[in-house]
Amino acid sequence: MPRKGSVKRREVKPDAVFQSVLVAKFINCIMSKGKKSLAEKMLYDAFVLIKEKTNEDALKVFYKAIDNAKPRIEVRSRRIGGATYQIPIDVPEFRATSLGIRWIIDSARRRNEKTMVEKLCNEILDAYNNRGTAIKKREDTHKMAEANKAFAHYRW
Repeated sequence: MPRKGSVKRREVKPDAVFQSVLVAKFINCIMSKGKKSLAEKMLYDAFVLIKEKTNEDALKVFYKAIDNAKPRIEVRSRRIGGATYQIPIDVPEFRATSLGIRWIIDSARRRNEKTMVEKLCNEILDAYNNRGTAIKKREDTHKMAEANKAFAHYRW
């Protein structure tokens, strides 16, 4: 955190195929060691697999999966009088989206399928159908917030 002013949020340019900012953010999160073209190829191939498996528009399935994986509420630690409390707060939209993307990608990387394309495809389909590891992560976050709602009055 800088002492003077706040950090400006960078604008992400839409991807080349779908002209979608969300797809571009997802590609940037998949990317490792600067290999963006490889990350693009993986996601677009996963979209082809999704289209074959569901006979629906892959982009709509992707948007629904991200929306299902987004948390609505989370807990933040706050120190009050020598004790640390987990305080539930509403998640801003940009943070919810980035958490959903991150959880889907992490879950996909931990799956047991052979290629990353298959892993991505199946994790996106699981999130679309409200099951899978990313959805479990969201549910755990919501349960934690629900368990600590007694401390909601400490919100700042």
